[in-house]
Amino acid sequence: MSSRTRPRRRLRTLSASGTAAIVAVLVVSLLPSLAQAAETTLAAAANQSGRYFGAAVAANKLSDGAYTTILNREFNSVTPENEMKIDATEPQQNNFTFGNADRIVNHALSRGWKVRGHTLAWHSQQPEWMRNMSGTALRNAMLNHVTRVATYYRGKIDSWDVVNEAFEDGNSGARRDSNLQRTGNDWIEAAFRAARAADPGAKLCYNDYNTDNWTWAKTQAV
Repeated sequence: MSSRTRPRRRLRTLSASGTAAIVAVLVVSLLPSLAQAAETTLAAAANQSGRYFGAAVAANKLSDGAYTTILNREFNSVTPENEMKIDATEPQQNNFTFGNADRIVNHALSRGWKVRGHTLAWHSQQPEWMRNMSGTALRNAMLNHVTRVATYYRGKIDSWDVVNEAFEDGNSGARRDSNLQRTGNDWIEAAFRAARAADPGAKLCYNDYNTDNWTWAKTQAV
């Protein structure tokens, strides 16, 4: 073999080894991506980064096979659509009903899912008896509601929407002029303190909409 061919053969050998090494590096580097691609449900995909993926659930849909098939396959957290709101859980003052909310909570907990409770204090979807109240009577009724509902579900709720939509929409940054706001500007704090006392282990949240832009007055107010 001539002196000219030896370097060429040696070069080919080195080139083949280098290609194998590059392929090996590429395969190793792609493994996380391949694993992520293998996740076929929303919950599993979210779990890749330590997150969970939830859905709002209606109790009357839990008897629908197609509905529950998708729910059970794709999600690992639920929020009741309406079943925990004030008119649903306390339709008459001091007469609490949890049947429909229980269906959702039990469905979730039996599968090891998280539950987000929604909502303890809100100007909307109040029962008629609460809409007709004001001042100290309304404040006390609101705090009683927060305490009773949060106590009932103590230890079962991962996070509570304690107060819902207490700020005006738009660019004023003002508090919403609701019957709860008219009980005193500290009503939000009072609701959170009652929720914390009733359910010490839950995350306590404020829930609202149109707060995506940091520069908006509503966002800053919240």
